[in-house]
Amino acid sequence: MKEEIISLLREAAAKVAEEKGFPWQEDFPVLVEVTRDEKFGDFSSNLAMDLSSRTGSPRIPPRELGEAIVSALPAGGDLVERAEIAGPGFMNFFVRREKWVQALGEVLLLDGRYGRSDVGGGRKVQVEFVSANPTGPLHVGHGRGAAVGDILSSILAATGYAVEKEFYVNDAGRQIEMLALSVLARCRELQGMGEDFPEDGYRGQYVYDLAKEVLGEKGEGFVDLPEDESLAFLREFAPSIVLEWIRKDLALFGVSFDRWFSEKSLYTGGRWEEVVGELKEKNLLFTEEDALWFRSSSFGDEKDRVVVKNDGSRTYLASDILYHEDKFRRGFEQVINLWGADHHGYVPRMKAVVEALGHAPEDLAVRLIQLVSLTRGGKAVAMGKRQGEFTTLAEVIDEVGKDAARFFFLMRRCDSSLEFDLDLAKERSADNPVFYVQYAHARISSIFRARKEKGLFSPEPAKVNLDPLRLPEEMSLIKKIALYPDVLAACAQGLEPHPLAQYLVALSKAFHSYYNKVRVITDDEELSQARLGMVQAVRIVIRNALEIMGITAPEKMDKREDGS
Repeated sequence: MKEEIISLLREAAAKVAEEKGFPWQEDFPVLVEVTRDEKFGDFSSNLAMDLSSRTGSPRIPPRELGEAIVSALPAGGDLVERAEIAGPGFMNFFVRREKWVQALGEVLLLDGRYGRSDVGGGRKVQVEFVSANPTGPLHVGHGRGAAVGDILSSILAATGYAVEKEFYVNDAGRQIEMLALSVLARCRELQGMGEDFPEDGYRGQYVYDLAKEVLGEKGEGFVDLPEDESLAFLREFAPSIVLEWIRKDLALFGVSFDRWFSEKSLYTGGRWEEVVGELKEKNLLFTEEDALWFRSSSFGDEKDRVVVKNDGSRTYLASDILYHEDKFRRGFEQVINLWGADHHGYVPRMKAVVEALGHAPEDLAVRLIQLVSLTRGGKAVAMGKRQGEFTTLAEVIDEVGKDAARFFFLMRRCDSSLEFDLDLAKERSADNPVFYVQYAHARISSIFRARKEKGLFSPEPAKVNLDPLRLPEEMSLIKKIALYPDVLAACAQGLEPHPLAQYLVALSKAFHSYYNKVRVITDDEELSQARLGMVQAVRIVIRNALEIMGITAPEKMDKREDGS
C-alpha cells in the first residue's frame, strides 16, 4: 500500500509541477509513513514540504502545494478513500476499508510466503559480521553483532537480495603472536617453570584451557622445544582451537556463515603486489620516511594513512584494502560491515579505500554495534566468573536461552547502547517482549487446536468471507497485520533489523488486547469464521517474522505467572 501511495504521489506531483512551471525529477525522494494516530489517516507524506523549496520564486507554500497535489491525485482509484491536508502541509491518506480486508485475504492465501518481496531485485550483497579475533571466546558484545548480522541477512534474503554471510578471520598479525606467547607462558607455568608472562598477553582463564589442550596434544616435553619451534606450532594450533569454540557458540546461537575468510589467504598468490602496483599507478600510494602511505585525504578522510610501516610490517589498513578489493572482485554490488562502536573513526578511511578501488562510497555500508550492559535486579552484572574479565555469549545463552537472547539484542538500534535485563529475559509475563510475542502465537494455536479437538472446521483461506470484520478493534488489528511487508522492506532498505522486533511487539499487543475484549468464537458462524481468519493471519505474520529472526514460534506454552 505504501508503494502504491508513493506511485500516486509521484504521478500527481509531476502533473502539478507541469501546471505550475517548476522542475520535477522522477527520482525525487517521496517519503510515506504510517500515521501514529488513526484519526489522521493511515499514511502520511511530507512531500509538499520537501518539494516547496524547489518551486522557484515566488515559492509555493507547502500547504498550498499539498492541496494542489491532493487535487491532482488520479480520480476513481480504489485505494485511497480520501486525502486531507494537516498542519503546515502534511498529506494524510485514508485507505478504503475494502482494501484492508483484501490485504488480509492475501495473508491467508500467501501463508508462509507473506511478507516476502523482490525489493532487492537480486542485488548481490555481502554481510560481514562478528569477525572476532581468534584469540578468545565470544563475549556478549559479539553476541549482539551476531544477532543483528544474522537477522539482517535473513531480512535481505526475504526481500529479494542475493546474500552471502561472511566471517573474517584475523589470523595474521600481532594478536596471533601475542596469543602464542601467552599460551606458551601458561604451558610453562603448568609445568612448574614459573610465570614469565608477556606484558600485553591474554590473561583470561581460557588461556590455561588452551595450554592444557596443547600439552595434551604435544605432551609435557613441549615446553623443552626451542621457542621458535613451539611458537610456530602455537600460531596455528591456538587460533584453530579458539575458532572451534567460536563456531560452537555461534551454532548454539543459530548463526552460520557461508564463508570463513582467512586474512592470511590475502597474501598468497601475489595479489598484494598487484593491488599495490595498481594504486601506485593511480598515484594513490606514496613513500615517505621509508613508509608506504595511502592518499585517503583525497577522498574525504582527515589525513593520509600508513599502509606499510618503515620496518616493513603492514598495518590493519593494508589488509582491509586487500580484503575489500577481494570482496568487490567476487562480484558483490554492496558490502555491509558490522563493526564494534570503537571503529567509528575507521569508517571514513574505508569509504576512501572503496572509492580509490573504483567504487561508489555508498557501495560500502557500515553499521556500528554499541556496547551491551547486563543487569539483574536493576544492578550491573559481571557474569564472567570463569573468564574473569568479560561475559561470554555462551553464558548468556545458557542463562536466558537462544530465543530471548536474539530478540533482546534486537530491541534497540544497533548504534545505541543496550541494557540487557537478564531477569526480564527469563520472565514469563507480558513484560518480557519475546515471551509476549511467542505467547500470542501459542494462544492463537490453542484456539485452532481446541476447535480441531471438538471436530469443528476452520476457514479455508480461499473461501473465508472476511467482510463481517467491522469493529474498530478489528480494523486496527488488520491494519497492523497488513503492514508487515512494508516493515520488512524498510528494514532491508535501512539496513536496520530492530524495527521488526518492535513491530512484532506492537502486533502482539493489538492481538492480546483484541482477544481479551472480543470473543473470537460466537453464535454467528460466519462472523466466527471471519475472526478465525483474522487471528490466523496474525499467527502467520508472527510465525513468518520469528522464522526470519531465528526464533521459535511455539504451538504451546506454559501459563504465564499471572495465571492467564
